[in-house]
Amino acid sequence: MAPTVLGNVVAFFDRLGVYDVVLPFLLVFTVVYGILERSKVFGTQGGNDGEEGSTKKNLNAMVAFVIGFLVVASSKIVEAVSRVSSQMVILLLLGMFFIMAVGFFYKKEEWEKHDLGWPKHAFIALMFVSLIAIFLGAIRLDSGQTWLEFTWNWLAYYWDSAAIASIILIIGIIIFMKYITNEETSSSNGN
Repeated sequence: MAPTVLGNVVAFFDRLGVYDVVLPFLLVFTVVYGILERSKVFGTQGGNDGEEGSTKKNLNAMVAFVIGFLVVASSKIVEAVSRVSSQMVILLLLGMFFIMAVGFFYKKEEWEKHDLGWPKHAFIALMFVSLIAIFLGAIRLDSGQTWLEFTWNWLAYYWDSAAIASIILIIGIIIFMKYITNEETSSSNGN
């Protein structure tokens, strides 16, 4: 493929370290700062007559700044952040395309009338499992194998053991008990 002007810009940013240092730092800084602002871990300042004051923005920003630099200092963490963020974007795009496809067949009024119950929860569970798989696939052991590969190989090797069968049985019992208790609460609320 012939080099283009924008392709050269992207290659220049890569050589400059924008993708390895700047973007992971900004991502971690923004996420940590947002969490600190939302959770108010370091308390608030000001506020009078029972009103809640504003967050300690300087302290939150400094902690987020330090955590961002500590993340960038470790090449393994930066690699994991890059892998996870790129795969998260693909997962979010797949979810958005799914929602667009469903929206193609239903009008807004029809969509609001339908009670999506278990399909909605199944979709959320699928997205959650996919996120866990993405994280496990991004973190590597010292041997170079990802945690996802290690877990999959371990399960494949010990699949027929009593321990795995016990775990599957316990999970099945928990799901069954949750289903039974939900049926009882929904029927008792209807009376």
